[in-house]
Amino acid sequence: MHHAREHRTGVVLVTSAAVAWSTAGFFTRLIPLDAWTILFWRGLFGGFFIGLYVLWCYRGRTLAVTRAMGWPGVLVTCLSALGMTTFIPALKLTSVANVAIVFAACPFVAAGFAWIWFRERATPLTLGASLLAFAGVVLTVAGSGGGRDSLLGDFLALVMTVAIAAMTVAMRRYRHIPLLPTACLSNWLGALVGLCFAAPLAAGPWDLGYQDLGYLALFGLAQMGLGLTFFTIGSRLIPAAETALISALETPLAPLWVWLAFGEAVAPPALIGGLLVMIAVIGHVLLQNRANRRLGALPAAES
Repeated sequence: MHHAREHRTGVVLVTSAAVAWSTAGFFTRLIPLDAWTILFWRGLFGGFFIGLYVLWCYRGRTLAVTRAMGWPGVLVTCLSALGMTTFIPALKLTSVANVAIVFAACPFVAAGFAWIWFRERATPLTLGASLLAFAGVVLTVAGSGGGRDSLLGDFLALVMTVAIAAMTVAMRRYRHIPLLPTACLSNWLGALVGLCFAAPLAAGPWDLGYQDLGYLALFGLAQMGLGLTFFTIGSRLIPAAETALISALETPLAPLWVWLAFGEAVAPPALIGGLLVMIAVIGHVLLQNRANRRLGALPAAES
């Protein structure tokens, strides 16, 4: 029963992370800044808000907990920062369709890493749902019209996919280590990378106005702060391949928020593809919960 409850908690947290991450397109459209400057401010605010939560959780032990993460903490921090900083350049160098299709392979990459690293096998249910979600993502991006096609952009999308998959597996592998501080540190590391290409001082509060600065703060809190915090906690509780599968919800949800906020039309293939992803994730969760309840009932039945 404890395992089933832990699994449900992990599913809820990772699903919440996917919903939070799916708002990136909404905030990007809302804020009139270039991508690198947004990355800088988002990382700055995201790290600040997560840092407050980390301090609230650990209080006087914060530094000790951060040091105790050791090299696994460094690994997760670097992988997370690599994933978030290659995402925007990939979108600028190649089409959104290419980036989404490459990232749809994340559940399979995560399953491969988990098996190689510590022999965690993905269940046939998870692999089957991942295939259905992959088909849904392909349909979703089929109606995007393509766009620019660059080998470098595709390569960066691949780097992002491998980084996020490896981060997911590392969080699962070292679930006994409190890794929450990595969510804060990776945001600040991402902001530092963004600073190399951004013009943050030229887009400070004196130019932006309080409204845009508020949007940036909300971007950092809602999309990256809450998303990465939920993901960091939840990914420790469920298998890596399942975590990556649920994260695929981000793909169909992203155009939904843009459509609701800005009236941007969603192509029929995207609607069908989004429905397939939803069916894959929700069906997997329901079937897995049923299996967990059945396994949890076995000892009671035997006694």
